[in-house]
Amino acid sequence: MKGKNIIITGASSGIGAELVKILSSDNKIFAVSRNISNISETPNIKAYSCDVSKAENIDLLFDEAVNFFDKIDVFFANAGFAYCERIQKSDWNHIDEIFSTNVKSVFYSLCKLKEISEDKPFKFVITASAFSYISMPGYSLYCSTKFALKGFADAYRYELDKCQKLILVYPVATYTKFFNVAGSDKMLWPRQKPETVAKAMIKGVRKSKENIYPSFLFRILLLVARILPLFYIYVKLEGKKFRKNNKFSN
Repeated sequence: MKGKNIIITGASSGIGAELVKILSSDNKIFAVSRNISNISETPNIKAYSCDVSKAENIDLLFDEAVNFFDKIDVFFANAGFAYCERIQKSDWNHIDEIFSTNVKSVFYSLCKLKEISEDKPFKFVITASAFSYISMPGYSLYCSTKFALKGFADAYRYELDKCQKLILVYPVATYTKFFNVAGSDKMLWPRQKPETVAKAMIKGVRKSKENIYPSFLFRILLLVARILPLFYIYVKLEGKKFRKNNKFSN
């Protein structure tokens, strides 16, 4: 990927920061995050502070990005977060917060890019998750946001022009602050480094793959799971641990 105009959300840490680092030497990057103190601006990198959970902020994001470069070639929708919790009370705002960031912002950004680009080519890349396939105890809201992304993408691809590509990425647990921020003291398995994910994403985008699986092991497990109930067994075991570590009435 060279000479491209690229927007990256969630660009201050983890996978997003790795994408910025790798891509910035040969491309122009519009690096988006709520906190941009960790993003160093260069002639090729423009740091932009934005809370993508609000539509009006995304509108401003696109206005600023188009001012930075005349067209958008690639959009990495990478911003997102998780809760690790046992839901015990109804809280609309708690639910809306994660869906606004993880789901609605992605849908809206893609529709906005389509509107701006009309029939011109672009690539829109969504950081989904292995949790788009597996419902993990303690992550019910997060898993539901990732299932929603996959369902939307599988259908919306048919609404795009042939020159416009919608790409989903399915990382496994990644060595970032993700799990600590989610409120978990345990990192799930299998695991990989953020630079591994970023490199797989760039390679997959260059080849215009519809789905990118940065973990070879996860790809194998997906194939095997069609025959053997591996994920079902894994979730059951994790469910027992979750119940043991949380107080449940008989």
